[in-house]
Order: sequence, then structure tokens, then C-alpha cells
Amino acid sequence: MKKYILFLPLLFVLPALKGQSLYFPPNSGNTWDTISPASLGWCPDKIDILYDYLENRNSKAFILLKDGKIVLEKYFGTFTQDSAWYWASAGKSLTAFTVGIAQQEGHLSISDTTSQYLGTGWTTCPQPKEDMITIRHQLTMTTGLDDGVPDPFCTDPGCLQYFADAGDRWAYHNGPYTLLDDVIASATGQNLTTYTTQKVLLPTGMTGAYIPSGYNNVFWSKPRSMARFGLLILNKGNWNGNQVMTDTAYFHDMVNTSQLLNHSYGYLWWLNGKTSFMIPQLQVVFPYMLNQSAPEDMICALGKNGQVINVVPSMDLVFIRMGNAPGDNGLVTTFFNDTIWQKLNDVMCNVGMDEENIPEVNVYPNPASENTMIHFAATEFDAELCDQSGRIIRSYLKNSGSLNIPLSGISNGVYYIRIHSSTGFLVKKLVVNRS
Repeated sequence: MKKYILFLPLLFVLPALKGQSLYFPPNSGNTWDTISPASLGWCPDKIDILYDYLENRNSKAFILLKDGKIVLEKYFGTFTQDSAWYWASAGKSLTAFTVGIAQQEGHLSISDTTSQYLGTGWTTCPQPKEDMITIRHQLTMTTGLDDGVPDPFCTDPGCLQYFADAGDRWAYHNGPYTLLDDVIASATGQNLTTYTTQKVLLPTGMTGAYIPSGYNNVFWSKPRSMARFGLLILNKGNWNGNQVMTDTAYFHDMVNTSQLLNHSYGYLWWLNGKTSFMIPQLQVVFPYMLNQSAPEDMICALGKNGQVINVVPSMDLVFIRMGNAPGDNGLVTTFFNDTIWQKLNDVMCNVGMDEENIPEVNVYPNPASENTMIHFAATEFDAELCDQSGRIIRSYLKNSGSLNIPLSGISNGVYYIRIHSSTGFLVKKLVVNRS
């Protein structure tokens, strides 16, 4: 398996950084702190390649958060920060979270049979078979209902036919999933949008609503609301100290393998790093992890036409993509997401310092006025002095031991020294101050 290393400024120690608090934007207004790619040691010259790929694949919005702060935010065509777009099946993740809230408030238990909330006869299954189906089966796509019916989105009883016992078969079936909306409404006494708004949107500053479309209820929001939800999941259901989801056992189960049929599926969330996965419309088990180019601990919400939420706890990273179908003859969102990761890995320079063997690096004086000295315990290294946009101001190749960098002609401000060696890639912050 691939090893993914976090790209870090050296003024932080790796183990300490893992415990640092995340930034959360205010619940109202458009203020959201940002952090430059250059300050993370990323390669800004690769960003346009990522953006070009996204634009050529009919994207409308892309946002990447690191430690809760915006690193990349791009809108394409006439789409803007205030435009709304549909989540498609990526919205299943929001439904899963809302079911967990309903359980923690005592409105339901996911071990309850679905018939307790929809009444008997909500399917055409023999009654003993219908009585086997629980809310948990709806969350895990294991109801056993036939996804091969003419309209798999249909929620009418005539469309919900017996194929296998609940729990015995994994099949991505929208009809039984959509009926979770009615389960929530029946259990809480509130419609889906009202309950989700009160319990999830308002505590996090999200905006949006479910819009009926045929049999479906499709969530629509602005891109930053989608990013807010990813940040909520990154922090395990806690928004800036407010534990929105207190049912920690449910949250754990939601983002981990939920059954043994499709190891890469939790409660309506997709999981990376597992030994195998299945995809919609196929009864085939692929014997490798979902996204080869992504970190193994990534969890993601995936929707039709390339709607994506990616959450990576090991990197404190979230990114979202909204847009039209990416082309390529109906490119499956799973594979489209992997290609985005390939481009993103190039932006993140695709290489990091070995956590177990960080060489000693000193930059002094810092702040500096006339010059600064790098002392690096490596046989040979290259160094680049960059401004905050990532533009290389000066380059120094094949140095060893120590390097003196004159600062004449350089204005006061914050800069970054990028150091390359056979061990990896490092970034050191430098403040120039002549006052």
C-alpha cells in the first residue's frame, strides 16, 4: 500500500501537529480563513493543471480545506460562490448523519424494522421477509430488495420486490434508501428539510434544502456548505466545540465497514483503504481499494455526475467538487475521483519527508534582515526562496552542510524556503524584517 506523508512547515513537529485544533469559519457571513499552497510546501505551478482538468471535465466548483482553512477555491464558467448545485447521491452522507441524530435523540433505533415507521406492506415481499428489513439495512444497501426492477428509484410497493433476505446481498438501490426520508419524518414528526436544518445546518452554518425530483429528494446547497459538512465529518461530528453528533458509536460505524459484502461501504459513505470494493449496478467484487491514488484513510461521499466530498483525517484535509458529468462516456464518479487525486498529488508535490528520519534543519537568524543561513544535516540539498504565492525568487543547487542566502533587494514580509534532498521535501518559514 502507498504511504502518504503530510507536507509540513518545519517549525512544527509532526506528532504535535496531529493534535492541533481545526479552524472553523463563522456560522454567518462569507469570512473563511485561507492558507497559501506555498506555505504548505506544495507546488503552486501544478495548480493550473488541476484546474484545467476540472474545467475540461465540466466542473462548477472545487474547494480544498487544510486544517479547516481554504487552500484552493475555484469556480468555473458562470458558477460563483453563491450559486447552488445538487449533491446527488453525495447527499446520502447527509441523510446518514441525520439518521444518527434521530437515533441519539431517541426517535428511532437503526435496529428497528422499517415497517415500524412505514407500516406493513411498504414492499411486495412476503410479510416475514419484509419484517427482516431494518433501518440499518437501508443505511448499508443490504435490504435484499431487487435493484434490477425497471425503475430502481421507485419507492412504490410494487417496485420493492424480494430478491434475497435482508443482510445477504449488497446492491446500490436508491428506492429503499430514499424511504429513509419517510422513516426520519415518521420518527421525528418533522419533514426531512426541517429536521435536517434544525439539527445539522443551523449548528454548522450550512444552508440548503432537499428538493423533490421524481421519487427522490435531492439536497441542493452552495459549494461552501458542502465543504462545511466535510469539515464537520473531519472533526467527528463536532463543530467548533459543539458536539452535533454525540452518538460516537454510530459515527464510528458510519465511517467504517458496515457489512462483509462490500468492505468499502459504511453507512452511505464510501471508504478507501479496504481490501475490496463493489460499485453501483454491478455484482462484482474488485480485489483492491477504492481509490489507489488517495490516502488509505479517506472516506468520501460520491454522487451522480461527479459530485464529491473527500475527507482525509490523517491529513486534516477536505475537498469537494460540484459540476456536470465529467464526460468520458459517463465516467464513473469513483474513477473520476481517483483522477482528481492524481492531479492533486502533483499539486502537493507527491513527496514528503520521512517521518521517522527528519534531518536537523536550522534557519538563522529568523527573522532576518541582511542574510539568513541554512544549516541542513544532509549530504546534498537544493534550496528555493519563494514568496507567499509560491513564485521562486532565488534558487541554490547542490549545497551541502550550510548555505548563506543574501536578502538584499527583498522586501519585508513572509517567505518560504523549500529544501529538496534525497530524504524528501521540506518547507521552512522565513520572516524578512529590516525595521
